[in-house]
Amino acid sequence: MLKSVRRLGLRPDTLLDVGAGIGVLHHELLQDQVHSAVHVEAAAAYVEAAHGEAVRRGHASRVEFRHGDFLALAPELAMADLVTLDRVVCCYPDLEPLIRASAGKARHYHALSFPHDRWYMRLYTWWQNRRRRRAGNLFRTFVHPVGRIYAVLRETGFEVRSSRRTLAWEVLLCVRPTEHDRFGRSARES
Repeated sequence: MLKSVRRLGLRPDTLLDVGAGIGVLHHELLQDQVHSAVHVEAAAAYVEAAHGEAVRRGHASRVEFRHGDFLALAPELAMADLVTLDRVVCCYPDLEPLIRASAGKARHYHALSFPHDRWYMRLYTWWQNRRRRRAGNLFRTFVHPVGRIYAVLRETGFEVRSSRRTLAWEVLLCVRPTEHDRFGRSARES
């Protein structure tokens, strides 16, 4: 995801990093592309680790740390130029509310990654979830229909500008087209 953002030369001023983990994306983007970031993470230990790293890197004052479930926090979060969901889609049972809420917070760019909807990924996910269930762990992962992900992105006003695939994952970088992008010229020029 970081490569996709940098390769396209995006210059977002603000970042909303959903499911930010230890903050790798915003730690890197704060160095040269983003002025401020909001870090949203459900795991308290990750928030603590990310905050410590932000202090170490000297940009803690430019990051707002929020602990909790994104869908619960979304109504109180401000919009951002770029919203990222790196390996988050697979952690939510309800795909559409997650994408719609995150797209609703994205002013210009929306980046997300998710596992391919292929037999081997479904089998691997089933095996992981079975192991978790046997260990008493309530966390589950999901493989969502990729066609539905693309459809919801279109419905929320985004166009895929970049797509990168690995054996297991797909990374999309989407752009909310402006009037200029849609018609080849700005409304003023017509």
